[in-house]
Amino acid sequence: MKKYEIIAEDIASAIQQGLLKRGDKLPSIRQTQTSKQVNASTVFQAYYLLEARGLIVTRPRSGYYVAGPLGSERLLPHTASDDGTPTTLQVSDLVFNLLERIKDPQQIPFGSAFPSPLLFPLAKLADHMASAVRRMQPQETVSDIGQGDIELRRQIALRYQLDGKHTEPSDIVITNGALEALNLCLAAVTQPGDSVIIESPSFYAALQAIERMGLRAIEVPSHPEHGIDLAALERAIIQHRPKACWLMTNFQNPTGSLMPSDKKQALVALITRYQLPMIEDDVYRELYFGKERPLPANTWDSDGWVMHCSSFSKALAPGYRVGWVSAGRFAEKITRLKISTTLATSIPAQLALASYLAKGGYDKHLRQLRHQLMLQQLQFSQAIHQHLPPQIRFTLPQGGYFLWLQLPGQQDGLQLFQQANAENISLAPGHMFSSQQQYASYIRLNYGHAMHHVHLQAIARLGQLMKSPSKPRI
Repeated sequence: MKKYEIIAEDIASAIQQGLLKRGDKLPSIRQTQTSKQVNASTVFQAYYLLEARGLIVTRPRSGYYVAGPLGSERLLPHTASDDGTPTTLQVSDLVFNLLERIKDPQQIPFGSAFPSPLLFPLAKLADHMASAVRRMQPQETVSDIGQGDIELRRQIALRYQLDGKHTEPSDIVITNGALEALNLCLAAVTQPGDSVIIESPSFYAALQAIERMGLRAIEVPSHPEHGIDLAALERAIIQHRPKACWLMTNFQNPTGSLMPSDKKQALVALITRYQLPMIEDDVYRELYFGKERPLPANTWDSDGWVMHCSSFSKALAPGYRVGWVSAGRFAEKITRLKISTTLATSIPAQLALASYLAKGGYDKHLRQLRHQLMLQQLQFSQAIHQHLPPQIRFTLPQGGYFLWLQLPGQQDGLQLFQQANAENISLAPGHMFSSQQQYASYIRLNYGHAMHHVHLQAIARLGQLMKSPSKPRI
């Protein structure tokens, strides 16, 4: 990046982390010029960039001030409580209905599960795929069926090594996206009728998988900043003797919570003590806004009880459908399940990703992606402050691209979804994220798309709908 972009990113990061709060005055041009050892025009360019993105404002004869985000002015959403009773699920009809209605490309994609495809280096990936396919030997089309391409598994193992987690390529199984990895893990350790612990609120695909396999869900409360309640988790383990738990420790969907490292370590110690298999859904970890990539819980797993699942869909290659699981003691069983179900993952897609990772372009792309998502979060939170009712409660995660909002006055999120959908604005109602549909007054919004004028208008319209809710439809 250029010098002015580096200065702008440092200031944006300080705003996101709450070091600079709304209304704080920025250092003068002269002060920044001296501290950064650059000329005045570089500082002006940095401030102009921040101003154009809506992060700072100019006050005549006074200077530059932070325009957002809100930091401590916004309260965290309440977390619904649950008695931990195992529940037989019936959520798929609701989820499929809602997902079908938010696929329309004409809609404002606040309800989407993906960030903008414009954020990804799809042209470069296409070049790597074309080159890899030309070099592909005939035996490669069959030699790595089951576990997946050995070079891609080596590249993934290397990234674990960078986190301080020794991982052999033989521990890794390549899958058709993270969702297949998660489903294979669940099938490896459960039978119909078993109970599985999930967070509350929970990722709706976990609810669907549990329903499809004839399992029962035990919802354990999760804090919107720090993740699952470990004391409640242990009580649920003792009382219900579940066969597995499915958790997201980094930038959980939908809340965006980030479990602290010491809590992850305690979590692994807990599930190891009870020999409870843990499925770690970790698809958003690369999208952090801080200085260091957060560690997965499996970093502290020495006994192989954690099955760590991730993919390239959210951070690099949507549509390629390449994921993986570092499967610990369950690697052989998961490999056999993979062979007996889908057999293999697209070889050209695997070769393209292995080539891209080996050439060193991934981390540069990730830096640019994280920077853009962080700026979009700041812009989005500022728009919420401007246009949504002041009673709104919402999270401000340290990564990912989702905000979790509690509506004012216990308004119905499904009703708001229907009203917004009629005006080509999509959102994800809280009903989708609980086996008992207990988040009726919540919604999830996606800030993974650039804040254009139409998006700002859509947020303003949502504010109008919240301030003047119509009567529920019969």
